[in-house]
Amino acid sequence: MQYTKLGHTDIEISKVCVGCMSFGKAGTMHDWTLDEAESEKVIRHALNLGINFFDTANGYSAGTSEEYLGRALKRNVPRDKVVIASKVYFNPGRLSRAAILREIDGTLQRLGTDYLDLYIIHRFDYETPIEETMETLHELVKAGKVRALGASAMYGYQFYNMQLAAKEHGWTPFSAMENHYNLLYREDERELIPICRQMGVSLMPYSPLAAGHLTRPTWDADTLRSKTDRVARGKYDRMEQEDLHIVARVAELAEKHNCKMSQIALAWQWAKGVASPIVGATKARYLDDAAGALDVHLSAEDVAALEECYVPHPIVGAINANPPQGVMLLDEKK
Repeated sequence: MQYTKLGHTDIEISKVCVGCMSFGKAGTMHDWTLDEAESEKVIRHALNLGINFFDTANGYSAGTSEEYLGRALKRNVPRDKVVIASKVYFNPGRLSRAAILREIDGTLQRLGTDYLDLYIIHRFDYETPIEETMETLHELVKAGKVRALGASAMYGYQFYNMQLAAKEHGWTPFSAMENHYNLLYREDERELIPICRQMGVSLMPYSPLAAGHLTRPTWDADTLRSKTDRVARGKYDRMEQEDLHIVARVAELAEKHNCKMSQIALAWQWAKGVASPIVGATKARYLDDAAGALDVHLSAEDVAALEECYVPHPIVGAINANPPQGVMLLDEKK
């Protein structure tokens, strides 16, 4: 495993992050999530590979993702040897002071720890003043409940304004950006990613394999997730015909490099300066593939070939308004 620093912090993260949306009681969010025993097998395998970075959220599978992760880590590794990230937003009160103070305590309790390494705001809150959110997050850092802060999918100007508020008031800035970024979705290259680079913010994209579309030459697969993941369909199906050209390029390069398609997709992320793509694994072998991708090195010509077929996509990730209370699954295809 290879490691890098998170933003300007001294927190050392593996260059593969385990996405814990795959863990949790099935039916509470998705139908394809792993139960506690299977979750622990995947988590233990990640630790054996040298992966130390785990990303969950307060809303994943009604809190059971945090519970499964916390118990598995406690049984398998000292707390100071792992980097745990969780998120706040899809909860009553969004990113208000009262909500953040309530939700961090719930998250810590479910994880069975007294601090988080990275606390991420899951979306931009259109109803809470930026200053209220940033000051409250800074208080968590001062109190020792959180070591570093991150943000997730939003527009570039929103992220910039939040960073500016932190700078103007001497509050803790964001060190990480968890955005939607992969070979099939590159809209953040216009604004958000350049802002992150300018500010020394680490990229930890979600969906680096585009919900499996970058792992096989066909669009659909005969798996429970492929059949039941309505969010993935909402995110990707409308651009299927355009994106299949990119999928074909990934397949060609996988053959050239004698590796798996998923490894090409991940190698492209690191070639683009990503710190730690989030890999949501429902099988331990997927993490073997991800770790092995660190040995795949793409030339400038390879990168250009992968990017050549891209066309502009509708925005998926950043939102234009807060969703109705209780909505957790955005972009869902009904």
